[in-house]
Amino acid sequence: MHNQDSSAAPLRVLTVNVHKGFSPLNRHFILPDLRDAVRTTGADVVFLQEVHGTHRRHARRHAQWPVVPQYEYLADTLWQQYAYGRNAVYPDGDHGNAVLSRFPIVHAHNHDVSMPGPEQRGLLHCVLHLPRAGRKVHAVCVHLGLREGHRRQQVQRLCELVRREVPADAPLLVAGDFNDWRLRAHEMLARAGLREVHASGLGFLPRTFPARWPLLRLDRIYVRGVRAHRPVALARRPWAHLSDHAPLAAEVTP
Repeated sequence: MHNQDSSAAPLRVLTVNVHKGFSPLNRHFILPDLRDAVRTTGADVVFLQEVHGTHRRHARRHAQWPVVPQYEYLADTLWQQYAYGRNAVYPDGDHGNAVLSRFPIVHAHNHDVSMPGPEQRGLLHCVLHLPRAGRKVHAVCVHLGLREGHRRQQVQRLCELVRREVPADAPLLVAGDFNDWRLRAHEMLARAGLREVHASGLGFLPRTFPARWPLLRLDRIYVRGVRAHRPVALARRPWAHLSDHAPLAAEVTP
């Protein structure tokens, strides 16, 4: 855990597509192992994608299925603040994005950016209050569509959200699964003044999908209006067995 008494203390940020709590090929329910792995990162703010709120059929089938929503189960006692953006709703339940935070979440709103077709997507916008620093940090959890035309419109909506709701001098974190294998969204966000932490620190976007043999650069952590940022390396194990996406971590000084 990081010292919250210092206004200059960095935040450790983690983003991971949790694949609804199942192993990469959906053979095993591994949410308890995933919770253990997330806890070991020491993250202050966690961005989650593909996290279940409810799923009645899975709850009947898997003995370890939690009695609370998956995001609340993952939050456990370390992240007492959390917000959920329900995107996909179906007869057995729902899933979407979530943000877990060690700091108070003073505002949370899920913006529907679904496009025509079966995919349901959202941008979960949270405002975190860092009491000792006396600052508010904006955090947007992202999971974009699979079609490039849809992603282009969703990134435009994201940029509009930032212009409309995030003050120009406010620290901003935007993280998640961008499904942007052709890097078009990355170019649009760079033009909007957002910097990807790993691209800035390493000179390239990391490959995160599929987790066991990463080929595609789908997951990102973008920042704007922060004092410092740096990527944080995570070991491949046990993550490669916990989701089809590798997680990303960074330290950010608001």
